[in-house]
Amino acid sequence: MATMEAEQSTLIVRSVLALVRRLRAERPPGSVKLAALSILSTLHRFGPLPGRQLAAEERLQPQSLTRLLGELEAEGWIARTRSKIDRREISIALTARGRRVLADDIRARRIWLEAAMNAALSQAERDALLNASGAMFKLARFAGATHLSDHEPG
Repeated sequence: MATMEAEQSTLIVRSVLALVRRLRAERPPGSVKLAALSILSTLHRFGPLPGRQLAAEERLQPQSLTRLLGELEAEGWIARTRSKIDRREISIALTARGRRVLADDIRARRIWLEAAMNAALSQAERDALLNASGAMFKLARFAGATHLSDHEPG
């Protein structure tokens, strides 16, 4: 049973990585850095967030996030505002320009994916892929054990 489970999880890892590589290849030349794109996407999904929560969502150290936020703010893609309740807390929000940058970056990959799905997959396969997307999001957001040692026998 464990061998079958390992084979299945390996197949999922390989297929997800292959699709990610292909989607990255479909990004337009001069696209936004992936780290910046991830932050823009998180802010789009959740709305304005305090810096510490954004760092947690992105799994980044606050120092790394600070540098990235400076770049994004300089481009006009995010806005930082100080909380009225706790002056130490900074809220980060996506600007209209940031939304456009995010949409433009995603558009080329979405166009490729739609065409590839229509050409290469049956309707049942497209439906299965759409149904699996919810499970993939759940896995991506899973906050459980993240280290190999957490899963290996002691």
